[in-house]
This record gives sequence, structure tokens and C-alpha cells, in this order.
Amino acid sequence: MGGADRVDGISVGAYPTVRMRRNRRHAWTRRLVAENTLGIDDLIWPIFLMEGEGQSVEIAAMPGARRVTLDKLAAYVEPAVRLGIPALALFPATPAGKKDAEGSESANPKNLICRAARLLKQEFPDLGLIGDVALDPYTDHGHDGVLRGGDVANDETITALVRQALVQADAGIDIIAPSDMMDGRVGAIRAALDAAGHSAICIMSYAAKYASVFYGPFREAVGSVGTLHGNKKTYQMDPANTDEALREVALDLAEGADMIMVKPGMPYLDIVRRVHERFGVPTFAYQVSGEYAMIKAAAGHGWLDGERAMMESLLGFKRAGCAGIMTYFALDAARLLHGGEEAGASFS
Repeated sequence: MGGADRVDGISVGAYPTVRMRRNRRHAWTRRLVAENTLGIDDLIWPIFLMEGEGQSVEIAAMPGARRVTLDKLAAYVEPAVRLGIPALALFPATPAGKKDAEGSESANPKNLICRAARLLKQEFPDLGLIGDVALDPYTDHGHDGVLRGGDVANDETITALVRQALVQADAGIDIIAPSDMMDGRVGAIRAALDAAGHSAICIMSYAAKYASVFYGPFREAVGSVGTLHGNKKTYQMDPANTDEALREVALDLAEGADMIMVKPGMPYLDIVRRVHERFGVPTFAYQVSGEYAMIKAAAGHGWLDGERAMMESLLGFKRAGCAGIMTYFALDAARLLHGGEEAGASFS
């Protein structure tokens, strides 16, 4: 190298050839100088619940992901507990007969999430449980809140969300995760939890949840395909906006959120980075169903190495600033990270 080129104040021309590649030469040096690492403690596994008995059904649009009945649930999640995955996120596939315009089943203390939480806390007391708080799994119109005059009514929806959060807290949910995007719901839920003696329960706010096409397979998983009337663009965020996400996060933190969720994940890593740098709070991302399905489909066709793509994508979340990742790859990734006889994800 010639001349007086400078890199970070160093005159590189004054030295013999600078070799950035030296630190990359061996696997052990690459590990030694790695700026970010991915571990099992970074993983949250979403679980889909269904009514009935003796069933574990693969979701067609999400190969490897399943809906399970409660009698199969403990055996289904036991490998995740054994590997040390710290938390599960619970999502119900509510039968059509239990859906109505108001999402009434969401406040039933015997709904799928509540029964699952009680069962899991009995079987695995130290396993963290995250409860999704939104009305869309329970409404016959597929929206995250109640409709009034064709629009989602913000404040009436908050009343329903508070009831939903309280029955989940009573059932043993450790982290309430409102994903509905109503204005003011974090403050209302925080006040209600505190008043009910649940001041130790965390709130993980989906503060930056975008109106995204990447949710498609999830709607099949929870049985809401074809039920949504219209779209969710009046309450979920516009994919064009970033500054708006920071305002949403600031408001939710002021209302009492303990953790922040960005959803979807990979197309929105710039949002994760900005939230992480601006606020310095635990920031999570949801690698959603569409992201998962794309990698699985490409791997299934032999177009890329599925295991490597999975791990590279998850490391990208860490590099962006995530404290953890909610991902359908959690169990497969944990097996690879654990190594030994547990190694070998479901791409083989």
C-alpha cells in the first residue's frame, strides 16, 4: 500500500502491508474476536395451541411448526426446556364457534392460553411464559379490536385488552405482550396489573408492529385465514416510517413497558438498531412466519443451506442490537448451539 492513506487516524502507508485477514485465519481467532454471539438464552419459541385431544398438526405454510392440543403440550415443549430455551410465547387457534364480534373468549379464564399457562407452570415452573394480548384470534372479523362503524374502536378495545391481560396474569403468564397497536393500552394494562397485585409481571410491548405481508402463514396457524375484513393499516404501522416507530416506543416506555418488540424482524433491522441505540432498553424482534417460511422453502428446494441461513439470520438480529429473538427456529437453533447429540436441525 502506498501514499499517506489514513484509517481511523493511522497512516497505513507507514507500515508493511496491513492484513485484516489475519484475525480471520483460524476458527478460534474468529471466535475470539467476534463482536456478537448468539446463544440459547437469546431464543423465544412461539407455540401454537389448539382445542381437542391427541393432536399435533403440522402447519402447511410453516414446515416444521405445529399446532398442538394441551394433552400433547408438555411433551412437545420438553426438549426446549431441556436445552435451556428461556421462554415460550403462546398463541391460540380459537375454534370458529368460540369467536364473536367482541372477542369475548379472550377474557375467558379457561381459554386456550390460560389453560396452557396453568399446565406449563405446573410441569415447568421455571419456564418463562409470554402471553399474546390482542383480540384477533378471538374475533370473527379478524381484527385486533372491536369494530364500531367499520373502524377499530381504540378505547373500547383497551377495556377488552385489560380483561384479557388480567386473566392471563392470573393463569401464570409472566410477560404480557400486547400486540394490538392500540394507543394507550400499555398504561391501562400496567395500571390494571398493579391494582390486581401483579406488579411483578413484565410488559413486552409490540411498540413497532408494521402492517406487513410477512404475517400470512401465521394467520393460517391461528385459523384466521379468510376471516379478516379489510386490512390493519389504520392501527399497525406504515412500512415506510422509522421516526414514527421511535415515537411509539417512547410513548410505551413512558406508560410502563419493560421490553420492546419490533415486528416483523429481518426487513426491519434498521428499526431494531434505532430503538436499541436511542433507548437502551431490552429490545426484541419477531422473526415472523413469512420470514421463517421463505428460508424453509428455499432450503426445501435445495436453493440454500437451511441451517446456515437460519443461524446467519438469527445472528443478524443480535448484530442489530436485539436482546433476544422470537423465532420458529428456536428449537432447531438451540439444538445446533447445544451441539453433541442434540445437533442436527430439521433441515436434514
